[in-house]
Amino acid sequence: MKKGTVLNAEISSVISRLGHTDTLVVGDAGLPVPQQTTRIDMALTHGVPSFMQVLEVVTAEMQVEAAILASEIQQHNPQLHETVLKSLEQLQQHQGNTIDVRYISHEQFKKQTADSQAVIRSGECSPYANIILCAGVTF
Repeated sequence: MKKGTVLNAEISSVISRLGHTDTLVVGDAGLPVPQQTTRIDMALTHGVPSFMQVLEVVTAEMQVEAAILASEIQQHNPQLHETVLKSLEQLQQHQGNTIDVRYISHEQFKKQTADSQAVIRSGECSPYANIILCAGVTF
């Protein structure tokens, strides 16, 4: 049995194949996934697993250099926005690097998911609970 933090075979596989600047998306239950992009569906029911649960597991295994959020999260889901920023701050301290946080429109965000290695779908049902994680290097 795998000893690492991620037991889901698809998530573990996609993280292990990431190269510098490759992207991985963690999204809510409603984020559209482009046909050509790998979908890893974790959603069981409304809210399960939550966006933050999935994000925290993924970032425990992945070296993150940057994060991209839809600018609309700031107005339409401020509580989750603050939680995400705090989580990224903690991740910075753990990784020992600065994580650049950028904002783009939700429309741009949806288009940019097509370039990601995969979209991991959570059961989250709150607005704009999506993030694009940009892979860093550990050296």
